[in-house]
Amino acid sequence: RCQRWVENCRRADLEDKTPDQLNKHYRLCAKHFETSMICRSSPYRTVLRDNAVPTIFDLTSHLNNPHSRHRKRIKELSEDEIRTLKQQKIDEAFEREQATQELNESNEQNTVSEEGGEEQEEEAVPLTLEERENKDYLKSLFEILILMGKQNIPLDGHNVDELPEGIFTSDNFQALLEYRINAGDEVLRKRFEMTAVNLEYCSKTQQKQMLEICESCVREETLREVRDSHFFSIVTDEVVDIAGEEHLPVLVRFVDDSHNLREEFIGFLPYETDPEILAVKFHTTITEKWGLNMEYCRGQAYIVSSGFASKMKVVATRLLEKYPQAVYTLCSSCALNVWLAKSVPVVGVSIALGTIEEVCCLFHQSPQLLVELDNTISVLFQNNEEKGNELKEICRSQWTGRHDTFEVLVDLMQALVLCLDAVSSDSSVRWNNFIAGRAFVLSSALTDFDFIVTIVILKNVLSFTRAFGKNLQGQTSDVFFAASSLTAVLHSLNEVMENIEVYHEFWFEEATNLATKLDVQIKLPGKFRRAQQGNLDSEVTSENYYKEILSVPTVEHIIQELKDIFSEQHLKALKCLSLVPSVMGQLKFNTSEEHHADMYKNDLPNPDTLSAELHCWRIKWKHRGKDIELPATIYEALHLPDIKFFPNVYALLKVLCILPVMKVENEKYEIGRKRLKAYLKNTLTEQRSSNLALLNINFDIKHDLDLMVDTYIKLYP
Repeated sequence: RCQRWVENCRRADLEDKTPDQLNKHYRLCAKHFETSMICRSSPYRTVLRDNAVPTIFDLTSHLNNPHSRHRKRIKELSEDEIRTLKQQKIDEAFEREQATQELNESNEQNTVSEEGGEEQEEEAVPLTLEERENKDYLKSLFEILILMGKQNIPLDGHNVDELPEGIFTSDNFQALLEYRINAGDEVLRKRFEMTAVNLEYCSKTQQKQMLEICESCVREETLREVRDSHFFSIVTDEVVDIAGEEHLPVLVRFVDDSHNLREEFIGFLPYETDPEILAVKFHTTITEKWGLNMEYCRGQAYIVSSGFASKMKVVATRLLEKYPQAVYTLCSSCALNVWLAKSVPVVGVSIALGTIEEVCCLFHQSPQLLVELDNTISVLFQNNEEKGNELKEICRSQWTGRHDTFEVLVDLMQALVLCLDAVSSDSSVRWNNFIAGRAFVLSSALTDFDFIVTIVILKNVLSFTRAFGKNLQGQTSDVFFAASSLTAVLHSLNEVMENIEVYHEFWFEEATNLATKLDVQIKLPGKFRRAQQGNLDSEVTSENYYKEILSVPTVEHIIQELKDIFSEQHLKALKCLSLVPSVMGQLKFNTSEEHHADMYKNDLPNPDTLSAELHCWRIKWKHRGKDIELPATIYEALHLPDIKFFPNVYALLKVLCILPVMKVENEKYEIGRKRLKAYLKNTLTEQRSSNLALLNINFDIKHDLDLMVDTYIKLYP
């Protein structure tokens, strides 16, 4: 393609350059490309389509232009002529600017015409010495900021409160800048050699401006790939605290040029308490600030903490109203039962989930605590060693994210309480004050009857969705058949709702038995009893109270949530998974994807030939050779060497692949979420920065320093 560009520009002097040299040192103006070849969705650069070739040139204007002798001739030139013209150009620039540098290839990036063959004089003017020094200075600053982002070094150094009055100390940015000057950076040394040592070299405002440009340029590299892929899905993670403000992490799913499903982190969005304002800002940020076309969005999923679910559901609803094909789904990285529990709008459930997380976190902070818990489990399960060993293994994992979290918790309750009691009452110096104090608080929380009833009821209600949820995180065939079993799950839950009196009686009895085992008094919550003081007519029993306040709303909510998350459109999309050859094989190749694929008709390159193509696709796999295995996943199907011969099937598989409910088959392409978790875990809340976080999480994305500098000069002249 580089060769075609050079030929079309009639630049014989560039024919011996390698593609790398041409890319690095030469630019071509957008005027030479048809508008259909240009994508202007980015505010930072003009993005060309993959097959773009320059075709628009005025090859005659130089004949009537008296100044044309100063331009490179639009004809085949000999090597001597090329050499003479180049030297003449260098001499002219020398006289004009009285500069001392030679105009070599690195200077041609600014002086060689962006007009390709025609070099206008105003574009050929090289940078002044002052301008070049300023660009080099800014480039050094950007290099320091990128280093700090990649290495997760906070901008601030010592806290001012920690220092004696009158003592000045550099922040981390200035310290690195001084280190670079001492290491021999002449550009920075010249800039700051006369500056007082107790002055800031670069203000906080300027640092913030430059960081925003770094963030935008790095994000743009990922977004460019997303736009090339056309279709994508949006996923958010749990709300996080960034330097005292709540933010929503946003990730994007897409299939790249190598047919790999990727999930990449693209930034934080300030969280709003008003769901309607949040929905507007969410949409505006994605479309206007980040430049993604939501018409190509095919899925949306929100992993939320307890209490945030209803607000994110409003966001999903508003996006669905504007973009019906942005299907609202579950996210593959979150177990269905955990997601359902977090979405239950009952305060007691939110408190219980928070307590469970704190218990798990405390035991994972201390290896000695885990050993203590192991010993307690061994004593309690000495008659059932297999069960005891299984629970020990579970305790060493992040068991709060499992499909059977509440079953595990009920089994572990006695061991957890006994272990925490032993730690909090230990008079020796084995445990520090923090662990002993937390153990006492958490033991009290676990032995509250309100907590016990809550986890037992959640365990029983969510037992109806456990197998269904597990299949959703299984193989492609499991997901396909899970979609067909939703009706049975809803039927079971409706039957529970119709007979809630009977079911609740069994659940409450189980809770009272567990409470008795833990020596916990069975009583109404203290807040309810205090509210009822003086009300002599109140004869509410614990059983009836928890039925009305917990069992009924929980079952009702889960039924409704399943209907919302598995809409007709979502189920239709999952039915299209019969395109995957292994699923076809299980269905004896008797499938009918055409009916379900209607929703994606406009996404297909040749919708008219879909039926015939699907027939060929089925025949290909039905009559395959004996030694050929059926691809079991979308990932395997997309990597088939002959997949391009089935353009409609390929397009459908790509769209199905990016649905958030589908798991990322190759773990190395799911690094965005893992790096996000690592950044949040390793960085103190007050030292977190949304700009530096993006640089740290996407440390391996290439960055264009020249682009950053040019953007900064344009925005802040």
